[in-house]
Amino acid sequence: MIRLGLCCVFKQAPISFKRATAKYLGRFDRVEQLDRLAFICRHNGESLLQALTFCRDNGIGAFRVNSQILPLKTHPACGYDIEELPNSRQIIEQFEACGEFCRKNDIRTSFHPDQFILLSALDPMIVENSIRDLLYQSQVAEWIGADVINVHGGGAYGDKKSSLNRLAVQITRLPEKVRSRLTLENDDRTYTPQDLLPLCREIGIPMVYDVHHHRCMRDELSIETATEEALKTWNREPLFHLSSPTDEHNPRNIRPHHDYINPVDFPDCWTHLDITIEMEAKAKELAIFKFKKDFGSRLKFR
Repeated sequence: MIRLGLCCVFKQAPISFKRATAKYLGRFDRVEQLDRLAFICRHNGESLLQALTFCRDNGIGAFRVNSQILPLKTHPACGYDIEELPNSRQIIEQFEACGEFCRKNDIRTSFHPDQFILLSALDPMIVENSIRDLLYQSQVAEWIGADVINVHGGGAYGDKKSSLNRLAVQITRLPEKVRSRLTLENDDRTYTPQDLLPLCREIGIPMVYDVHHHRCMRDELSIETATEEALKTWNREPLFHLSSPTDEHNPRNIRPHHDYINPVDFPDCWTHLDITIEMEAKAKELAIFKFKKDFGSRLKFR
């Protein structure tokens, strides 16, 4: 059965998450900063429960949590430990309530950190900042029961083999609470499934197969073979990505995502799989509703 995943925000439903910028917070003293951050974190905890309730009520089995659910958590000037926030225990309990809701209603949650997470970087400071952000997201993941923190391989830095070796070393050094959730995704510019699969097998990290990225950046593997090999890397329910290009007739730039999923872009070999498919379509929940309508007779949804 297919578990469909909604990514981060809504197109039409009146559910929203708040953010803050360092420039905005810089106008206030530290006490006021922490008060404002606590307010936003509480709001986002409430919004997450609303989002999960929407998913339950609309047959959506997974939700990707925005990386800034606790805004500026690791920022060098405005960052904070959760215990520094006023009524921090209440904030944590809000997120733990989201985890309990997910367990009761069989909703899967995940994270997909921003692209500045670069474990293969040559600059040690970039790697250190990346690990700090992964630690933050693993903390929230523990509260809500998320089992995936998905990252890209990063840059090749002129030597793809050496970059992958650095990536492998950094992953093996990660704390268990991060490493046990970490997954690697093939991207549309640097690392193909064929590049990542050997590393995933070697260090025991699941691969999130993005079929659109694979079409953008091809290798010797067919979609069927890449699917089969990616499935083997998982020790829990596999998670894949699906999207369609904005302009499929422009071969020079098919990377941008369409509002909806073109039915022809759904791989036939996924039809009978038991997987989570995160729908990376810009129309968000509307795209999921349309997909379910288009495929209601072909697929079984959980």
